[in-house]
This record gives sequence, structure tokens and C-alpha cells, in this order.
Amino acid sequence: MSRIDLSKVKEFMSTNAIYIVLIVLIGVIAFVDPRFLSIVCLRDILIQSSTRIIIALGVFFIILTGGTDLSAGRMVGFAAVLSASMLQSPDYLRRFYPELPQLAIAIPILLAIGAGLLVGLGNGFSVARLNVPPFIATLGGQVIIYGINSIYFDMAPNNSQPIGGLRNDFTELGTGVIGEGLYSLPYIVIIALVVAVIVWIIANKTQFGKNVYAIGGNVEAARVSGINIKKNLMIIYAMAGSLYGLAGVLEAARTGGATNNYGMGYELDAIAACVVGGVSVTGGVGKVPGVLAGVLIFSVINYGLTFINVNPYWQMIIKGAIIISAVAFDIRKYVSKK
Repeated sequence: MSRIDLSKVKEFMSTNAIYIVLIVLIGVIAFVDPRFLSIVCLRDILIQSSTRIIIALGVFFIILTGGTDLSAGRMVGFAAVLSASMLQSPDYLRRFYPELPQLAIAIPILLAIGAGLLVGLGNGFSVARLNVPPFIATLGGQVIIYGINSIYFDMAPNNSQPIGGLRNDFTELGTGVIGEGLYSLPYIVIIALVVAVIVWIIANKTQFGKNVYAIGGNVEAARVSGINIKKNLMIIYAMAGSLYGLAGVLEAARTGGATNNYGMGYELDAIAACVVGGVSVTGGVGKVPGVLAGVLIFSVINYGLTFINVNPYWQMIIKGAIIISAVAFDIRKYVSKK
């Protein structure tokens, strides 16, 4: 009987490790400083996590296929610059487009998301049609999109100056709330949750989602079963790009500005969040709730350890140790199955 109980405990710990780690992290930080459990702190963590969640959900599909995406952060930066450049207040002195009339807010947002989709489609074409390994394809895409963004950002009369003076109706997306007082809910958090629900539905309730898992589980078996591998890969990368574009728009709205260096390194955080959240680097395994938990773990580390005055260098060591442990655990499970 004890053996059965022990095996059940072990299985429970293995299945829910990510959530246990998150709870332990919150508990340790709250023990050091109980103020960490205040509504204000928890809301700040959710706000900081929102754009990271959307980026990680884009990377999620790509990792499910056994690939990776190193261009995500630079695509976020491009979308941020593109949307911010067209959504400045009419009376702002250093406008990116001095003669541009006030556009409907949806137009620049859709353009930025569309730009992300096109870049993602380019990555997908390189991977699916040109047979370039995802690491190399997206590394090249990262360099290209950063170059394009920097050229755009350096256009006269802006000349590489930080883009500011954004319209209130735009920044409201990143800073506005529903409700009043402590229990108000930020728009940006709602958007991230809606995106998470949509991605969960796609991954779990559609044929496309089943195709993604099949491709990641065994690409040859997926091909034999009639799945169009190339078409699905291009859709996956295009969809990821559109999510990066949305995240870039929200990041500009949240911070009230943009530069060509926005999003730098975000792709590494997103990949790490997915891996820590149980998305297998070998492909075919992973769930949306795990990705959300992975993002929250790193947000808690960044915000919580700063809150209790832990040296930033120690924060990096802790993050690195968690990432290595998660990958080692994932590989160990993969080997045992083999």
C-alpha cells in the first residue's frame, strides 16, 4: 500500500512540478516580506507578465513542432516602433510623421500585427520550403528584422530618437483598467487571458492543434497520415509572428513609447518559460497552462526577488538553474520513454 501511495505522490509531484515551484517561490518571498501578497504587487506581476505571456504562446506552437524562434523579441520591437510611430498625439513636437492625419487606432495596430505575421511567414517559408533548421532560419530572421526596424527608426525626421507622445486612446490599452480601486482589472491582463484562451482552444479543440502535436511527436508518421507538414509549419510561424506583433503593440502602449531596441532578449525569456512550463524541447508535448505558469515563475523571480532586495546577479543564477533543471528533467523523461 505504501508503495502505491509513494508512486502516486511521485506522479503527482512530476505532473504538477511547475505549479509547486511557483507556489513555493511565492511562499518563500511572502515569508520574507508579507507585503508581497498584496493586491497591488500581484496586479503588477500580472501586468508585467501580460506581453510575455502572448510572446510565449507564440513560441509555444513552434517548440511543439520541435523547433525554436530566435526572432520573437526583434519582431516585438518592430511592431512596437511601427504602431507607436503612427499613434502619436497631434500636438507632439517630435512626431515621426509630422503630416500624418490622426488615424483610427485599429489601423496602425493591424498593420503592426500584419507585419509580424509576414515576418513569421518568412521564417516559416525558410523552415518549411527551404529546409533551413529553425534555429538558423529564425536567427537570420532576427538579424534581418532588427536591421529593417533600425532603418525605419532612423528615418528623418525621427533620426533614431525614442518615440514618445503617444495618444491617450492607445496608451489606455496598456495602462487602463476595468473597475476601480484595488480590485480593478487592467485591460492588458484581460487581452493576455483572452489570447491564452484562444490558443488553448486552437491547441486542444481543433484539427490544426492536433496536427501541431502530431508533427512534433513524429513528423514522418504525421506525413504518412496525410498531414501537410509544410503548410502547417508556415501557418504555425505566421500565427506566432502575429502574436509577437500584438505583444509589441501592447508593450508600446504599456510603456508609452518605443525604440528599435524594444523586445531585446524577450525570445529567450519566452523559450525558457515554455521549457520550464513543461513544453518539451523534443516536440509534441506541452500545455497552455504550463506556459502561463512558466511565465509567472520568471515574473515572480524578477519582481519578487527585487521586492525583497535580492542581488540581481543571484536572480540570474536562480533563473539559469531553473532552466537547466527543467530541460534536464524533460530530457530524462524523453529518454526513459525511448
